[in-house]
Amino acid sequence: MDLADLTTLRLGGPAKAVLEPTSEAELIDAVRIADEAADPVLLVAGGSNLVVADEGFDGTVIRVVTRGISVDSDACSGAMVTVAAGEPWDGIVDRAVSEGWVGVEALSGIPGSTGATPIQNVGAYGQEVSQTVATVRAYDRFDRKVRTIHAVDCGFTYRSSRFKVEPHRYVVLSVAFQLALGDLSEPIAYAELARTLGVEVGERAPAADVRSAVLGLRRGKGMVLDPADHDTWSAGSFFTNPILTAAEADALPEHAPRFAQADGTVKTSAAWLIDHAGYGKGYGSGQASLSTKHALALTNRGGATTAELLTLAREVRDGVRQAYGITLVNEPVLVGCSL
Repeated sequence: MDLADLTTLRLGGPAKAVLEPTSEAELIDAVRIADEAADPVLLVAGGSNLVVADEGFDGTVIRVVTRGISVDSDACSGAMVTVAAGEPWDGIVDRAVSEGWVGVEALSGIPGSTGATPIQNVGAYGQEVSQTVATVRAYDRFDRKVRTIHAVDCGFTYRSSRFKVEPHRYVVLSVAFQLALGDLSEPIAYAELARTLGVEVGERAPAADVRSAVLGLRRGKGMVLDPADHDTWSAGSFFTNPILTAAEADALPEHAPRFAQADGTVKTSAAWLIDHAGYGKGYGSGQASLSTKHALALTNRGGATTAELLTLAREVRDGVRQAYGITLVNEPVLVGCSL
């Protein structure tokens, strides 16, 4: 099987073997057996955050397809929702809004599995999963035991965690989310979303309205998967938003976006940097190009290769560095390839 069949970019060569354990015990056994045989392992779930080399992966691909949701809810403490790693993430958000579980509504429309969300500390429109993750249950491949890791020990930072920092150590088995109960969202923290909802930043809105608004915004940027729309043949945002020192931020043009962070650093917009460095929506002459809807997404127009996509990524990264002195960092995981 080609990895192209398992990734949202639809790129990547063959795997030596593909396993699909359906239970937690089978998943642990599959990883353990491969580790004992010194066979390289690639864990794949939704495949929405992977860029795989054209040569493929010379090892065992283990698809995380485990399913299951358990809920412990009461009026005082809210809902503790424990989700198997292989559950599709947007289905969880949809159910949360339907059930009156508050705290993930702005994370609607994000592709991929629930187990991947703490690894990347998935976030969008002012929310991050780190705000609601209570515990992560994971198999520790180094110590060969299952661990329950509390949120405070997950090492969450912007688009990262201990699971991303040590990518070959942990296999996420399930994630427990602590969610408030109610019909109103968490305070809206993102200006674009607030404008769409007709509220001020910091105000609340019906959670169902927030989900609908986020899905609309994401569709307008080609960020909701649609097999018929090549703008969604991507890994989402290809570069993370740079975190700058105050001096670095001051060196940007006056009209560049700046978002002050609690630690004194300043976040700026990777999409703005890309666009203003001369790489607008749709940039690219081959089968790999920037999305026609959002300059931050690199897309497969049909028939692209990973090599072509990475050539474009390097051109954009190097162009931004030349224009602004900032080196963009890729958000997707690169397998068998590099920038």
